[in-house]
Amino acid sequence: MINLAKLDKAGVGKLFDYSVLPKQSTESDIREGCRQAVKYNCAAFYSATPYWTPVIREELQGTDVLIATGIDFPFGASPSVVKAFETEHAIAAGCNSVDLVINIGAFKSGNVSVVRQELKDFVTASGDALTKVILEVCYLTDDEIKQACQLVAETGADYAKTSTGQFEGPSMSQFLLMRDTLKGSDVRLKVAGVKFPRPQNAYAFIMAGAELIGTRAAPEIIDALDQMRDIGLVPQYEKQGF
Repeated sequence: MINLAKLDKAGVGKLFDYSVLPKQSTESDIREGCRQAVKYNCAAFYSATPYWTPVIREELQGTDVLIATGIDFPFGASPSVVKAFETEHAIAAGCNSVDLVINIGAFKSGNVSVVRQELKDFVTASGDALTKVILEVCYLTDDEIKQACQLVAETGADYAKTSTGQFEGPSMSQFLLMRDTLKGSDVRLKVAGVKFPRPQNAYAFIMAGAELIGTRAAPEIIDALDQMRDIGLVPQYEKQGF
């Protein structure tokens, strides 16, 4: 569990994966997003496709911001072999963090073995990169959320992620169900699709157990930290002594 009282604004930045995902994103949008990710000390910068990875790698060279992308984003409906190939391509291009969208249609049709296999293939294709599995919980029942989380743990991915952020985001109840299902496992939790008002909701998810928030609103949320502390929604910073 992240203790926000122990983090200053720079430390809080590492709780955010900054993303620029719109279809109409241009090279200048991607480059500016990378610069914002560095400025706010974010954990990673995400594009929606490995097409932009060479540009991102160039912008992030010499920084500790991870080079990241979505795999089969945002629908997740491609066959596993296609997802694995895209993952391999992303890693070869320089990504060290990748987020895969599961095949929601297959999963809801009861074809659990299809999703299990695509997750195994994804983890293998990712090598040493961080692996995050997007469940898109807005389309899942509570029982399906629990089963999907169990698949993530079973197949060895690093994170279970609520959503792509392109559709309806998660409720707190859905997130807590993920947290409780994965308790005792090595799987960490990432939230995307944070609803308005974003600063309040993002920090609530962190205090509830999220270790990462994926959003284009990362600068806005990080800039609001002092305000959130002033009104008591986030604990005051406890400066560490030496």
